[in-house]
This record gives sequence, C-alpha cells and structure tokens, in this order.
Amino acid sequence: MSKRSHETMPFHRSGLIARGQRLEYLTLAWNAFEAAVALISGSVAGSFALVGFGLDSVIETASAGVLLWRLSLDADAGRRERTEYSAQRLVGICFLLLGTYVAFESIRSLWVKTEPERSLPGILIAVAAVIVMPVLARAKRRVAAQLGSLALRADSRQADFCAYLSAILLAGLLLHALLGWWWADPVAALVMTPIIAREGVQNLRGHRCEDCV
Repeated sequence: MSKRSHETMPFHRSGLIARGQRLEYLTLAWNAFEAAVALISGSVAGSFALVGFGLDSVIETASAGVLLWRLSLDADAGRRERTEYSAQRLVGICFLLLGTYVAFESIRSLWVKTEPERSLPGILIAVAAVIVMPVLARAKRRVAAQLGSLALRADSRQADFCAYLSAILLAGLLLHALLGWWWADPVAALVMTPIIAREGVQNLRGHRCEDCV
C-alpha cells in the first residue's frame, strides 16, 4: 500500500491499526500464560529447555508491548522509526543473554548428568504453542502487508521463531517422557542456542532480510 493510499483511506488504516493492536494484546496474554506455565513446570521438573522456552516467552511478551507502543504512535512516522530501532537493539541484547544462559545450563546439565522429571504441563504448553503461534504469525503478516509495516512483519517472524522453538522443545520432552532419554532435554535446549543467538545478532545489528519487508 502506497503512502498516497494511506492518506486517502485514514479510516481503513485506523481499522488495520486496531486489528494489529488486538493481535498484540492476544500475544501479550498468550505469552504471559505460556511463560508462567513453562517457567513453573520447568523449575519443578528441572528442565532447562522448558525454562529457556519460558524466558523466550518473557522476551516475546516484552516485544509485543513495545510494538503496541509503536502502533499507538502510527501517525508520527519519525517517532515510530526511532522507537523501532531502539527496541530492536534491546530485544537483540535480550536474545543474546538468553542464548548464553541456555547454553551454559544445558552444558552443565550434560556434564553432571542431571536427569529432569517428566513434565506433562511442559508437553501440553509446547503442543499448544506449536498450534497457536503459527496462526498468530499469519494473522500479523496479513495486517503488516496491508499497513506496509516492517515492525509488525518482524514481530510475525518472532512468532514463527517461537513456533520453531516449541517444536524443538516438544521433541526433547517427548523423547525423555517416552524413551527415558535424560540427555534429550539439554540437547534440545542446545539446539535452541544458535537459533536464539543468530536472532539476537541480527536484531542487535538492525538486520533486515529481503523477506522481512
């Protein structure tokens, strides 16, 4: 959608902004619930993969809050761009800290052979995330395309990233629960680490890939 189209259809754009805000409120609510379940069940079961997933959900919650701020400033393009740049760098730092934590704790668990307990709540929240996050991502991409919003497009890719982590987490939890492979949990967490780190570096550098626009 061109700038001229935005100017001649303010009510249409206002409706899209409201839809984007509803999606972000839904993201906030879901990720807050997801983080609580993952962090509590991960702490009880001694699952570093679950704890790492919960911390990722906390970061996603913070990102959704920042995007709500951006959408509320949609009329001021200059402020929106400055906010997007600063927030992207902060999220990048958070991802790098998360990746460092997950890597350290996973390696420590493998070294001392810490065996986590089976976690049914962890499995259920991972299954739910695999279903919910791709749906949210697609809905955000549709609104982003109509608004021409790079920030919302990037946020939709964060939802895709969360779904990918959920699938990795689920594989590790199921292998431990069904086959008793105690090492599957920390290995699954280690698989997450380069993905988290790469996302962190790209956000810290303000990276923009062609399919993000």
